[in-house]
This record gives sequence, structure tokens and C-alpha cells, in this order.
Amino acid sequence: MKPTDAAHLKTLEDRLLWLSHWMIHHANHIRPKEDGIKVGGHQASSASMVSIMTALYFSALKPADRVAVKPHASPIFHAMQYLMGNQTLDKMQNFRGFGGVQSYPSRTKDVDDVDYSTGSVGLGVAITAFGSIVQDYISAKSWGKGLTLGRHVALVGDAELDEGNVYEALQEGWKNDLRNCWWIIDYNRQSLDGVVREGLFERIEKIFEAFGWNVIRVKYGALQRAAFLEAGGEALRAWIDACPNQQYSALTYQGGAVWRKRLMDDLGDQGAVTALIEKRSDDDLAALMENLGGNCVSTMADVFASVTDDRPTCFLAYTIKGWGTPIAGHKDNHGGLMTKNQMADWQKRMGVPDGEEWDKFATVADTAGLQNFLDKTPFFAKGRRRYSDDVLPVPAIALSSDREISTQMAFGKILDDLSKGDSDLAERIVTMSPDVTGTTNLGPWVNRRKLFARKAQADAFIEHRIPSTAKWEFTPDGQHIELGIAEMNLFLLLGAAGLSHSLFGKRLIPIGTLYDPFVVRGLDALNYACYQDARFMVVGTPSGVTLAPEGGAHQSIGTPLIGMSQDGLAAFEPAFADELATIMEWAFGYLQRDGAGDPDERTWLRDETGGSVYLRLSTNPVEQPGKRPDEDWRQGAIDGAYWLRKPGPNCEVVIAYQGAIAPEAIRAAGAIAEHRRDIGVLAVTSADRLNAGWTAAQRARAHGQFEATSHVERLMQTLPRHCKLVTVIDGHPATLSWLGSVHGHQTIPLGVEHFGQTGTINDLYRHFGIDADSIIGKINGLTPGRSMAVSRNEPQ
Repeated sequence: MKPTDAAHLKTLEDRLLWLSHWMIHHANHIRPKEDGIKVGGHQASSASMVSIMTALYFSALKPADRVAVKPHASPIFHAMQYLMGNQTLDKMQNFRGFGGVQSYPSRTKDVDDVDYSTGSVGLGVAITAFGSIVQDYISAKSWGKGLTLGRHVALVGDAELDEGNVYEALQEGWKNDLRNCWWIIDYNRQSLDGVVREGLFERIEKIFEAFGWNVIRVKYGALQRAAFLEAGGEALRAWIDACPNQQYSALTYQGGAVWRKRLMDDLGDQGAVTALIEKRSDDDLAALMENLGGNCVSTMADVFASVTDDRPTCFLAYTIKGWGTPIAGHKDNHGGLMTKNQMADWQKRMGVPDGEEWDKFATVADTAGLQNFLDKTPFFAKGRRRYSDDVLPVPAIALSSDREISTQMAFGKILDDLSKGDSDLAERIVTMSPDVTGTTNLGPWVNRRKLFARKAQADAFIEHRIPSTAKWEFTPDGQHIELGIAEMNLFLLLGAAGLSHSLFGKRLIPIGTLYDPFVVRGLDALNYACYQDARFMVVGTPSGVTLAPEGGAHQSIGTPLIGMSQDGLAAFEPAFADELATIMEWAFGYLQRDGAGDPDERTWLRDETGGSVYLRLSTNPVEQPGKRPDEDWRQGAIDGAYWLRKPGPNCEVVIAYQGAIAPEAIRAAGAIAEHRRDIGVLAVTSADRLNAGWTAAQRARAHGQFEATSHVERLMQTLPRHCKLVTVIDGHPATLSWLGSVHGHQTIPLGVEHFGQTGTINDLYRHFGIDADSIIGKINGLTPGRSMAVSRNEPQ
């Protein structure tokens, strides 16, 4: 490295340290507060990363590289973007305020160039591995040739290594021949509640090495390495290596005089070591002892430059938490902040004049030279690195059947039909599943489109002519990524693949399948993927107690409510094959939309913005409706509901159902119709979209748009006031229980509220009171009118 470049890096390190900490200080101690609550901002966690990030961004990265920044290093990231002109002063001054710089880097909320959102620790680390796998997937395809391969880099807080999903990702990376991935660990040995235990790094290194990673320990900075070459230096190195983490942190906080006393007490009777210590002032001694590898910008730049291959690499960078600030080393500094007096003293030490706190180049002597260095920094040379790709045309998707079929089987047939064609959409579909490919009906798709691997691998069963329904051929052209049984990995891969158009300029249509109850197991990663605005389709199947023989551990209850509450995810639960086909055709377009946020005044849904889609399906074959009397149902299935049986003018009871429970609702309605007037049956395909449109229309009316009417309001507006609603779902009854609030109708919600067990479908439907006879029994007991006979007793 040129001496001038090293000097510029050191200047940038100082600038980023100051700007990040001033931004936090301003938010907590200067900006007026309405509620008096601490704003926070993690000064110490930012300081420990400043040297690493300065070296990484300004000496190592190229435009094709992508970075997930440690959540608590967000202030350093935004200070850097501010310095480069990609972040505004107004937003910096409004750090952690409404519309200001976000607490943690956000692709959707921040205006600067965030590659991967972070916040929930561990997830940002792992997604870089999956981002690299997606990069390899794209580059292996004919339509992805010429893609510049970049490194996917995670800036990792050492406490993030406590998260189990990190190790799940390491294993998956090994299985997929991971490359071009760097994880840079900020090993400051302090977490929120204390100091990390001794010897942890040895275990960390062994884990990474076991999965084929190159591990580089960066323990000593340039000052320390130079001191080790002096007489007595080896004794100093041995003392540093033997010093417990807690002691090192405490001595750092107390400063040079205390360092001197402790070193002299431990090493001072050795002449050479005594001379090494005594030749340095207190400040110089403190600088030496705190010059760990991760806090030395030139050391980090040299280490990054030394890695020239594509092997996954872990950098274990030793740092001081709070480095360079008055709170360095204190065990309470994770959530601590510099006081006003500490900041005033530190400002003088940093040489920042009063009134120039926000000046990008305050304290910089050679502003022209620094600006020239910044202008030539490769990573920032191409500006904001957000790409796009053309929208893929969606072929017509139709599937109707006169025989019984389950929605899961229909899903498999739809994908199989797509696999037989040559549409651009089918070419960009990539499926994935955590060891449940065959049992979620992806098998036919995989047999035709094969599995992805960078190097071709033959199927031994095919070679030996052993009969099997699964033709598992791995090839670079394959369009299915098989995962181990870890749902967090599924959602992280969906998240990475769902950002492909933005990260790589090549659009993918990711489809992931898993057993519906295990949506919960990957829920944090699902939320994380949606927060990034990744675009994907996730299929939860089988679902509910309808999966009767599997018992309570495999029977989902609350997933419909997850679908309703998860932002960025449109949730559907169709009952019939033609509904599913219609929804999937719409969904393939919805995944690709990126329009304005104005709602559609027909539904009051923001469909033009697009999003991801969740399909909750079932393995239970149900009788299909056959030829429909009209086409109104088709748009209704997309909007969330339609009348399967339209209510008459004097309707006494409406049965509203969602999903595989449809046959029970239909049978109950047929029996009731012999005794009650004008019965209606409402087929709900998406309680999520119905509810979202309804609440959006209410907000619009509250703001003066008095004509705003949602789809569900129009559907139910002709029901007489005395009409009763019975809602039923193989899931939590709260999913549909709100329907009565739309126009003030008494509602009887039926569903599943407790863990299931093994049995037949009829056993469990009867046990939970969601079979046809139970529906009739509820209507008999809770609504006025003639009673109807039931064929069996309702469960008590």
C-alpha cells in the first residue's frame, strides 16, 4: 500500500469515528425529545468496527461485492455514506427519528446503498452465504453468463455467533460448495450482558475449518507487531496472549497509567521489557496496548489484500469495544453513551472545532488529496448499486378437474405443466425445499428441471437402472436447490434469491415448500426476508389437523394468523384446484411488481407495489366444483373471497370458510338450506387480503374519502341485519372471526385452538367441532329458527 493511501485510510477512520459518534450524541443529548426516552445508538459497538469498515470499503471492496453490516455498526455505515454523498445531513441529524437514518441498515427504509438489511442478529451473517450461492446459480445459466462475481461479506458481531442459524448456514454452505464469501468477525469479546468467555476463538476457528473455510486470525496491529520485534517484545506478546478478556477490557478503560503499573508489576523485573515500557508515554503505551489487529486500519487493509482466491474466509479480528473513545473497554459500554462532558473532552482530543461537528472534512489537512482518493475508491465508483430486470410474461395457468384432488397435488401439477413448457417464466423459476421436496409435490418439476450444482453429479440409481420416481440429477442447469432440514436456511435462501433482480440485475422466481407447521420454525428469517422486500412464493403444505395421522406435532394452527400479520406477504388458502391456478397466475405477476404505493380503489389493496406470496395448502383430496356458472369467482379468488352460494334477500345464515374445510361447510349449508331461508356460502381464499382491504378502506374514509369501499364490504352489504355468520377454518378461528365486524353481524367462529392428535380426518374434525354436523349443531344452539337434525352428537 502507498504511504499516501495509508494516510488517507487513517484520516477516513478518524472521520468515520467522529461523524458516527457525533450523530449518536446529537440524537441523545442535543436534539429535542418529546418523550424523554433514551434514543441509543451503540457508540461502543460502532467504534470497534471503524478500522475494519474503513479498510474494507476504501481498500478492498469492488462494486460487485455485497455487504451485510453488523446491526450495531450502522452509524459507521451511514457516516461513510454521508461522507460519500449518498446520505443527507437532514437524515443524519434525525438518526433514529421518524424518517431519519434507521437504527440498523435497511434496504427499504434507508436512502443509502444498503445491500442486505440487518437487525435480527445472525440473519445478516447467514444471508451472505446464500447470496453467494444465488450468484453461482445465476452465473451458471445461459441467461446469466457474463455476471461479474463479487464477494458476499458479513461484518459479524462476535455475539452473533451464539445464534444457531449461523451454524445451519455453515453446513449448508459446505454442501453447496460455497465460495466468494467473507465473514469478518468483530472479536471485541464483549456482549450486552458481559465479557465473552476465554478460549472461544479456538472453538470458532475449529468450526469454520471443519466446514472448509480459510480462517485468518488478526490479533496484533502494526504498533504491536513492531514492539514485538524490540528487545523484550516476545515477553510482551506472551503477556498479551495470556491476559484474560475481562482484565484486558478493564485495563483498557483505565488507561495508560494503569497499563503501565500492571505491566511493570507483571513484567518490570525484566530489563528489556522494562525498557520497552518505560520508553513510551502513558498515551503511547495505551495506544500500543489497544492496537489490536482489528483496530489497525493498515493491518486490516493488508490482510484483506492478501486474500486473492475465492475460498470462503473467516477473519477473526481482535478489537477493543469502544476503541478510541472514553468508554473503551468498560463492561457496560454496549448500551452506554458518552456523557456531555466526555463528548466535550473527546471533541477537543479529536480536534473538531465547535460549529464544524457535521463538516465532512473537518480536521482534514489535505482535503483535495482525500477527495481525490475517495473519487478513485473502486467500491463507490459506479454509484448506487441497485439493479432491475425486465418483467417476465406470465403464461396462462389453468387447472380444473372433475375428480377429487388436493390443493397440494394441484400445485405439483401446475409446476409440472410449467416445466414442460419453454416460457421465460419457467426458465427463471428456482424451487427449494428443506428435505421435503417429494412430500410437497415438487418431484415432477425436479425430475424435468433437475437439481442445481456447480459441478454435474450423476444419479447412481439411474446409472444402475434402479427404479425410482425421483430422478435426482445435479447439473449447473438445474432449477431446484435441495436444502437440509433447516427452515431458517429455506427462508434465508428465499430472501437472497428474491433480491436477485436488485442485487444482480437478473430476476428469479423463487418458490419454496415446507410443511406448514414449520413455518413457525423459520419465522424470524421469513420476517427478515419480507423486511428486505425480497420476492418469493412460499408454500406451506400439508397444513392443519387435516394432516390427521401425523398428530399434533405436524398439525399447524396459527399459520393463517401469521399470514395475515406478516407485512410484505399476501397469504392465500384456496380450497379448489381452479382457485389455486388463478391465484398462482396472479401471484407470478405480483412477485414482479414494483409500482407506486397508491391503493387500488376497487379493493383498497396496494397491489401495484407487489410483494411475496404464501400459499397454505392441503393433502386432502376434495370434490371440485366443476364448471362454474359465471366468472365472478375468478377475481374474487384473487381479492380474497367470492360467493360460492349467493345469499337470498332474507338470508338467515351465512357460512364462511377458508381452505380444505370447504366440503364440511358445503355439506352443512346444503342441510341447513332445507330449514333456513336463503342460505349463503362465502368462499374465503385470503382472509389476509380481505382484512387488509377492509382496514385500508376504513382509513381512507377517516381521511375524507367517504366513497371508499372494500371488497368484503361490497360482498356483505346486502345481508340483512338479522343474518348470522358462521366462520370455519382448519386453523385458528380468529382468522375469520372479524368478518362480523364488517357490517355488524353476529358471528360464530369455529376452528382449532388446541394441539391436535392422531386419528382420521373425520375424528379430528368432529373433535374440534369443524365438521358439517358440528356446524349445524352450532347453528341450532346459537341462532333462532328451526332446528335441524344432526347425524351424530357434537363433541362436548
